[in-house]
Amino acid sequence: MKIASFLATSSVDDSADRRARPPGWIMPRCYRFDSLTTRTLVIKFRDRCCVGGHEPARLSLDESPKIPETTAEALSLIIGMPGELRDQLAAYVGHSRRLQPAIAAAYDRLIGHLMAVYSGQIGPAVGDPMPDFLLSDQNGHLMALDRFLEDGPLVISMNRGHWCPFCKIDLRALAKIAPEIRRRGAQVVSIMPEKARFTKQSIADNALPFPILSDVDLAYALSLGMVYWVGTEVKQLYEDLDLDLERFQGNSGYFLPMAAKFIVGRDGIIKARQIDVDYRQRMEPSVILEALARL
Repeated sequence: MKIASFLATSSVDDSADRRARPPGWIMPRCYRFDSLTTRTLVIKFRDRCCVGGHEPARLSLDESPKIPETTAEALSLIIGMPGELRDQLAAYVGHSRRLQPAIAAAYDRLIGHLMAVYSGQIGPAVGDPMPDFLLSDQNGHLMALDRFLEDGPLVISMNRGHWCPFCKIDLRALAKIAPEIRRRGAQVVSIMPEKARFTKQSIADNALPFPILSDVDLAYALSLGMVYWVGTEVKQLYEDLDLDLERFQGNSGYFLPMAAKFIVGRDGIIKARQIDVDYRQRMEPSVILEALARL
């Protein structure tokens, strides 16, 4: 059988992106999906592109009948994929480029614009106090930062919405390490700019063992300086795809929060963080656990 393959290249230009990356961060620059048999999909990373001596592993996904034909199929396949979070995110980028090249190109243009605009420090820094919040969880209960910190350190995950495939991959990775986070005396909470019915849906769909708080009208993300407008082109794409942010968020602004992670000590001080205008980049679970181990 002939090998069917395609090459996908990351839009991230490491030389152009001058913002510091967290320890252990890696974005494979190019990768190839090879259908070696009708029952196996193998992902090979062509370049080492490693940080701190880490090398991407060869990942094998058995019992996959074919290369996914839709982004939904790709997401389902990737969620069950072994390996690091960065590998899963990179794999989804590759599938989306193949399946929806025009949409992927529009996202690239948006992210390129955001990188040019947000070239300096974004959001609260390591060593700063984490700004307080009082937000409603999926059950309508008001939750405050200081209440969480009474029980120990807190991992805060800023996510774009229940509809975002990268957030789904990210939140499921967090759910996998939630027991280890609890063993280290810490908790996890996600913050999304969505109504409770949709945060509750995200918890159910992704089997999340932690709450999601609703950041109504992105007030909290705005206070952190971590909000952007999707722009005319992406807004039109969302409308064409029936991705109704107005219904999810309860407003017609088409603003989103930057994807981020904050590791907050019991003293309320930020011990580690990751903020990136490229929402396809997320903090590795291993980095989160290492940060908690240092507390």
